[in-house]
Amino acid sequence: MTAGERRRGGSLPDEEPIRLDLPGGPIDATLRRSPRARRLRLTVDMRRGLIVTVPGGRRADPRVLDAIAPFARERERWIRRHLAAVDVARVAAIARGPFGDGASIPYRGEPHRVRVSAAASRARRSSVARVGGDAGDEVHVALLPRDADRLPDVLDAWLRDRARVAIDRAIARHTAALGVAPTAVSVRDQRSRWGSASRTGRLSFSWRLVLAPPEALETVVVHELAHLRVFGHGPGFWELVATRAPEHVRWRRWLRQHAAELHATLV
Repeated sequence: MTAGERRRGGSLPDEEPIRLDLPGGPIDATLRRSPRARRLRLTVDMRRGLIVTVPGGRRADPRVLDAIAPFARERERWIRRHLAAVDVARVAAIARGPFGDGASIPYRGEPHRVRVSAAASRARRSSVARVGGDAGDEVHVALLPRDADRLPDVLDAWLRDRARVAIDRAIARHTAALGVAPTAVSVRDQRSRWGSASRTGRLSFSWRLVLAPPEALETVVVHELAHLRVFGHGPGFWELVATRAPEHVRWRRWLRQHAAELHATLV
């Protein structure tokens, strides 16, 4: 299906492949229909490449579907730049081979060597601990036999827990000053954004923020908290963000530049 082409009656499944015919050549993408989306959006996923999200419920608005091709043409340079970055990260992941003992992962912005050992015979679950030293920081993983082939999953769970702690602490540092109070906070593996805020006060963050420097995580937390007072990205919003994260431009740029690298971790 090419951009703008529709099935009978405009009804679409949740996702389906499409091809965007752009001046620089065609690009394959995934069309995603989301009732929560307010506008047409392009994202680049580490595993799946370009994703085109359109607003709509069971039936998509034909006018939105027709707008995909011109929308993508206007953003072709951005699309190709981000797809190229994902390709570089993917090649690097293949080159380093299967994830295992001796691999390196970022944690709080610093490289950490992964060291794997067998868990004690009396242990009831696999465990992870961060160890700092003069020779370099390490993450020690003690694996139960049943988890021998699940090292990425074990680390994923540990990193999510650490992300939750770091995010909760950052939220606590800024809520009073910003005069806001989230109604709920979730930490997930979001692929299209580092954080989001709803008008009901619900915040959601990517656990991969814990891989980035603390200042980057802090910037995203302040950004989403500020949205509980100001929706949109007008001058007033950025002035509010700057009161709590004066270097937000620097750290937002850092996240854009390193997005593919962070999303390739544990892949």
